[in-house]
Amino acid sequence: MSTIDKKGQSMRLLEHEGKEVLRRYGIQVPTGQLVSSPQELALPLPLVLKAQVPLGGRKKAGAILEAATKGEAKGYLERLFSLEIGGYRSLKILCEEKLEVSKEFFIAITYDTIMKRAVAIFSLQGGVEVEQLVRTRPELVSKGYFSILGGLPQYRAREIISETKISGNLLLKLGAILSRLSRIFLDTDATLVEVNPLALTLDGRLVALDCHIELDDDALFRQKTFQELAHGQKRYGGGKKESQFEQKAYQIDQLDHRGVAGRVIEFDGDLGLLIGGGGASLTAFDAILQHRGRPANYCEIGGNPSVLKLKELTKHILSRPGVEKIAVIMNVVSNTRVDMVARGVIKGVLEAGQSPSETIVVFRVPGAWEEEGIKILKKYGVTFYGRDVSIDEAARIAVEKTKDSRSNGGWSRVHPS
Repeated sequence: MSTIDKKGQSMRLLEHEGKEVLRRYGIQVPTGQLVSSPQELALPLPLVLKAQVPLGGRKKAGAILEAATKGEAKGYLERLFSLEIGGYRSLKILCEEKLEVSKEFFIAITYDTIMKRAVAIFSLQGGVEVEQLVRTRPELVSKGYFSILGGLPQYRAREIISETKISGNLLLKLGAILSRLSRIFLDTDATLVEVNPLALTLDGRLVALDCHIELDDDALFRQKTFQELAHGQKRYGGGKKESQFEQKAYQIDQLDHRGVAGRVIEFDGDLGLLIGGGGASLTAFDAILQHRGRPANYCEIGGNPSVLKLKELTKHILSRPGVEKIAVIMNVVSNTRVDMVARGVIKGVLEAGQSPSETIVVFRVPGAWEEEGIKILKKYGVTFYGRDVSIDEAARIAVEKTKDSRSNGGWSRVHPS
């Protein structure tokens, strides 16, 4: 396990935000009211009161309560507003009508990273973790793959659900909902759309009692509404808040759609990092720490970001007080061009008023367009490290060179002509 929590690659909607999406796609949700104080409550009792934090397991944590009287509702709301759950605090409480339920189901759409396909999952038993059911009662769970190009048509949704022996009018209704979830999944660039439980009420309605929607961070540039939500008004209290430094890095990543260059977490160190995304970035970060280095940031680059984004990100990292060295470490790249990375980083160093040969302590990015990248680095006196140098060894070299700089008292900044 990494020594840091990798910044999530998905944005989790709060329950009330997810239910608004469901409602737009014709999926029923309970009548509810979002309140920011007990005095705002204006719904008839009994009610279910739910803290709005981006976490699962809220019921076990005491963050979902049922109120039968006005006194209970007021007291429970005060409790929920003061409750801290996993480092988060709810700024708004979702108050919903309590429904009479005869049956609960689990229904979801997600992406299978092994099969590289979207998958629909249905279970006869809701309100529990589907992973547990797959192990203990596999006959209660069915799933089916579908193309992200065509979505999940209703006939295919019904086929998946019918494997659990459901038939008749209920099968038609459930199939329609599962098909609509697939449209939400595709239209919103989601990584997960889950309704658990989906309740069959005593009067025959199918109502989403809870939902969990996660959106792909890398696709937020296409989802302006959710992008503004993520970086706009305060949605909940507590949790790790983005620093101004991290917010600026995000803005750099939004300069254009090409690649990733700006997913940054700030740390109190002196070695700036431009490191490859995914497992390679975590490996490089951990190696820096193990060699007793002091990272100034965690960062992910990949997907062939533009020279502009790399230049601005390099300048941004070097703008932090005390940061005068940068390590560029990635795994062997295929869809990212080595020469583009070299151009962007060197241009950023020059515009920051520093010497590339002194500032870039390690450049370890082997792969596509490598020879062109080496020529650019050589022109500015920067050593290129290829496949024969491991990520761990590159991290060690970066730490040693940074320590040598500290012991030698640093260097003077230069100004590009």
